[in-house]
Amino acid sequence: MSSETAAPTSVSTHILDTSVGRPAEGVALTLSVRSASEGEWTAHGASKTDADGRCKDLPALPEGTTHVRLDFAVEEYFVHHKTDQQAEEQQDAPRVRDSGAFFPEVAITFAVTPGEHYHVPLLLNPFGYSVYRGS
Repeated sequence: MSSETAAPTSVSTHILDTSVGRPAEGVALTLSVRSASEGEWTAHGASKTDADGRCKDLPALPEGTTHVRLDFAVEEYFVHHKTDQQAEEQQDAPRVRDSGAFFPEVAITFAVTPGEHYHVPLLLNPFGYSVYRGS
């Protein structure tokens, strides 16, 4: 008999700053998991995007995980990279805001199936964002 083990469930992500057409480097994120729709969230990993906007070091998900949440701390990125100023100059956007980003954080929650890989890119700009399941 072979001793096959199921492939681990895994998550990866990357961020593209669409306001400047470049990867978003240095964005902190946390990965949380739960094992039921009503279950408690448990922090499971943390990382920062690299120069290519990618997080390659997120841990495999624990067995029994049904939902994942990625929390991206984007305000610090916009404050330090000043891409929002460039974007404001290119569009009819508010000139004065209370903080460095309209969305100071982005939380993405999605369901997972055991043994699959989930790549969840974040397309980001100072006034909006979009996500999708990539490959």
